[in-house]
Amino acid sequence: MLRRHPLPRLWLMTDERQGEDLWKALERLPRGSGVVFRHYGLAPGARRKLFERVQKFAKRRRLLLLARGKGIRGDGAHGGRGRGLRSASAHDLAELKAAERSGASLVFLSPAFATRSHPQARALGPVRFGLIARQARIPVIALGGMDPRRARRLPHIYGWAAIDAWAKRHRAGS
Repeated sequence: MLRRHPLPRLWLMTDERQGEDLWKALERLPRGSGVVFRHYGLAPGARRKLFERVQKFAKRRRLLLLARGKGIRGDGAHGGRGRGLRSASAHDLAELKAAERSGASLVFLSPAFATRSHPQARALGPVRFGLIARQARIPVIALGGMDPRRARRLPHIYGWAAIDAWAKRHRAGS
């Protein structure tokens, strides 16, 4: 799959606080981008129902959809173990190496910059981010306070992911 269909470089992480802005964010993602469906705070039935709506949207727009949870199957899984395309989260070099050992296909390294999602978390910043990312053997997706301008400041990234940036108007490469 990966040779014919390269991994997306642009990603949307879903989040409960998006509310109805989720649909605007999905519309703004370029075709071929990726979506990590989270919404972990929803009750199982509500989460499954929302996932099914997002999945239909993703198929129509040719978006790669990763998810994890009972009764939820995307194009791959975010976190956990299993077969097929899998992503992992990392916040330092040790976690990045653990993701590689677990067989992850790509890793979301965060927080690259200060972020509303985790306001107390210490941002890695471009230098520390680059020192970690350059040691990766799998694609590194930058997460945390990301937008196109900040993505250009980070060395050794394959792509970037965001929550809030996709609710704003911008071009993916600008």
